[in-house]
Amino acid sequence: MKNKKMVHAYSNAELDANLEAEDPHILISVLLEELLKSMRIFEVNLEKQTSDLRLRNKHLTRALTIIYGLQSSLNMEKGGEIAENLFRLYEYAKQQLLDSAQTENGRALTVAITSLEEITKTWRVLGIDNNAPRARAGGRP
Repeated sequence: MKNKKMVHAYSNAELDANLEAEDPHILISVLLEELLKSMRIFEVNLEKQTSDLRLRNKHLTRALTIIYGLQSSLNMEKGGEIAENLFRLYEYAKQQLLDSAQTENGRALTVAITSLEEITKTWRVLGIDNNAPRARAGGRP
């Protein structure tokens, strides 16, 4: 148990270090990755017979919180259509999480996860290619 706590502390320290980075691109990348991780854990724990309710609720709450953070970071004035579309995607993901929690059916949630995976891949590529301007929807996705 002691090792598990140490690993958890290390993971949190790594996340905190990334969040404190000066580059907002890194922050958004971390948030997207953590969102996907939480959504997948939530999805795996939807089935009543094999689910861990504590884990399911923890990751539902975490995913919803991250979505709120991502939506709040959008600059709708500067981001224009990109920011609006990202807001809608985050809203769709939130709705699928809530619907899945209520119905315990994750089929629609899978579509939301796949869509967010595509955004995350694109965001990662934008961060790797330092020569290309970053399309940040007003600074962030």
